[in-house]
Amino acid sequence: MLNIQIFPFNPFSENTYIIYNDNKTGYIIDPGNWNDRETETLQKFIEKKEITVKNILLTHAHIDHVLGLQWAFDTYKVPVKMHKEDQEILDRNPMSARNYGFEFIPFKGDIEFLNDGDSVFLDEDELKVLFVPGHSPGSLAFYNENQKFAISGDALFQGSIGRTDLYRGNHSQLLESIKNKLFTLPEETEVYSGHGKPTQIGFEKNHNPFF
Repeated sequence: MLNIQIFPFNPFSENTYIIYNDNKTGYIIDPGNWNDRETETLQKFIEKKEITVKNILLTHAHIDHVLGLQWAFDTYKVPVKMHKEDQEILDRNPMSARNYGFEFIPFKGDIEFLNDGDSVFLDEDELKVLFVPGHSPGSLAFYNENQKFAISGDALFQGSIGRTDLYRGNHSQLLESIKNKLFTLPEETEVYSGHGKPTQIGFEKNHNPFF
């Protein structure tokens, strides 16, 4: 069984996730910890639960989702897994940070690329990789079929969708990604987004104003 812990971090109110199983093996997803207090909160949770971090997963590489990426890599010394199309987004983050008035040191660490249809495992627990571009060119969602939940990144929100006015965003592509990859999941699937509260696929199919 997989456990999900949400940490709303940084000035962008980004959701960082820890997913871990009963054997205390886990993933950090989208480490957005921004300051020492947030980093301490994340690290203490991992230590308290005695979690062995297997990998760092990125739904996408926008600045608000990777503010703690270098810390996570340096601390746990495990590869980052993401889609290759967001490598450019990650590389542009020093420039993106300057636009918001702060500095971001270019990430240095091991990266492994994921593709649509891949799976990542915590022992026997599987997360299927769904390619959902549009908010960014390499956006991913991670879906667990047994427990019926998805980590959607910034593709789908409660009552909304991800913005597409950022570099290489594509509105029509995002709508197609949601319809073809997320709305085809069971309606009771719980969706954990990159910002805000969780929602469900069935609710969004019936009530999301973008569809």
